[in-house]
Amino acid sequence: MDGMELRAPKGSRKNKTIKGRGYGSRKGGTCGKGHKGQNSRSGGGVRPGFEGGQMPLYRRIARRGFSNYPFKKEFVVINVDELEKKYNNGDTVSLFSLKEKKIVKKSHDCVKILGNGELTKKLVVEIEHVSSGAKAKIEKAGGSVSEPKEEEAKEE
Repeated sequence: MDGMELRAPKGSRKNKTIKGRGYGSRKGGTCGKGHKGQNSRSGGGVRPGFEGGQMPLYRRIARRGFSNYPFKKEFVVINVDELEKKYNNGDTVSLFSLKEKKIVKKSHDCVKILGNGELTKKLVVEIEHVSSGAKAKIEKAGGSVSEPKEEEAKEE
């Protein structure tokens, strides 16, 4: 190779430190835990959030009111121009077909179609949430918008 050698950069490859194997190992005796005390003992240390007996932060802060976090629905937003790219003329757009084409990835997603972009293909859209702008563009292109059928909703 004419004087060129591949070699790992200096300092990138370190030997594993084995603790408690004598003074020659650099971590013998106290194994890097210092001398005596709570943290040097096996199982020593304090739980997460413990502040040495002081009232911990998570108990000092008041918890009031209602949080909608556990109940919130996250919508996957799909624009009309994305449907233009991925679908052919006369196709049906449903949650199942969106998953097949890998536009929607998770199984429990709520999908909303928005009207950003142009649509020239005639599509049958069977999605629950469609904005008024997107609905107008779909119908202008000769397609239709309807609610998903009961059987399809139960399968997914």
